Amino acid sequence: MTENTQQNSPARTPELSEYDDQRRPLVRALKFGSIALVIITVASLGLWGWLRDLPGIYGVLIGAAIGGGFVLMTVFSVLVTSGTNASTTGAVVLGGWLLKIVLVFAVFFFIRDLTFYDNIALFVTVVAALVVVLACEVYGVITSKVTYVS
Repeated sequence: MTENTQQNSPARTPELSEYDDQRRPLVRALKFGSIALVIITVASLGLWGWLRDLPGIYGVLIGAAIGGGFVLMTVFSVLVTSGTNASTTGAVVLGGWLLKIVLVFAVFFFIRDLTFYDNIALFVTVVAALVVVLACEVYGVITSKVTYVS
């Protein structure tokens, strides 16, 4: 190559490392939270299936969907809107949160008189899923390594 050809060629952009991806903490939070939800669900299914049979299993499945889904959907909505501006992300997160609240109330209203699930298994699983999934998401975010200045 001649000197003139090198000057006219497009500039090469340096390769970005995994630490330059600002979405990495959110991806790790979603991954760790999902793994935690699966572990909590399987453990609760074993415990409540043994203690309360089929109603306990139904209570666990509903509780895991409500508790884990509530927290994971927030991270997912932030991850989906990570390429947009802050006001769009805020609007999506707030709208999603309001939608989740309405859905949770609708589910609880619909199943309140039904007897196919165990109330205690549902409650314990919702609380366990909320706490453990949120803790694992926080751990995923605070332990991720990203560059702050590029």
